[in-house]
Amino acid sequence: MPKVSEDHLAARRSQILAGARRCFAEFGYDGATVRRLEDATGLSRGAIFHHFKDKDGLFLALAQEDAARMADVAAEQGLVQVMRDMLASPEQFDWLGTRLEITRRLRTDPDFAKAWTQHSAELTKATVGRLERQREAGRLRDDVPTEVVLSYLDLVLDGLIARLASGTADSELSAVLDLVEESVRRTAAG
Repeated sequence: MPKVSEDHLAARRSQILAGARRCFAEFGYDGATVRRLEDATGLSRGAIFHHFKDKDGLFLALAQEDAARMADVAAEQGLVQVMRDMLASPEQFDWLGTRLEITRRLRTDPDFAKAWTQHSAELTKATVGRLERQREAGRLRDDVPTEVVLSYLDLVLDGLIARLASGTADSELSAVLDLVEESVRRTAAG
């Protein structure tokens, strides 16, 4: 039996993730059945689940991929820039519309909650690091603890995801992000 190259395996995995992203975006977590995942990826269930243990594993791999990408942006440019990227290219983040299912499962499925928390920790760590660097540089307001600023930004992120997922994004959202950014900046003593 011929050995499959690492490049081929990586390409197949990317193909599966791209198709699954579209499928989750269109049908939600529950609606992304194995049959639909097969159609979206163009592969059999055997090929899909050769690379991923199960549907949860596939979904969490998407979460990890996006969390890593968002963490890179958050570390360098801040969480508000992540939100600006979402606003500029919502199609790259549209599978996050399954956030309601994620929220439900976080409350009801301890194994899912543990795995999700591990994947989202990378984004939190990057955001906290950026906030602390901004505070040290005198650019972040110092009258509010970093944890509160983080919770505030997470809440805004969740709201933006919900708005984009509902299809009701409007032209004012960029101005809203300007306001959010301004609200966490340190003001010059006047």
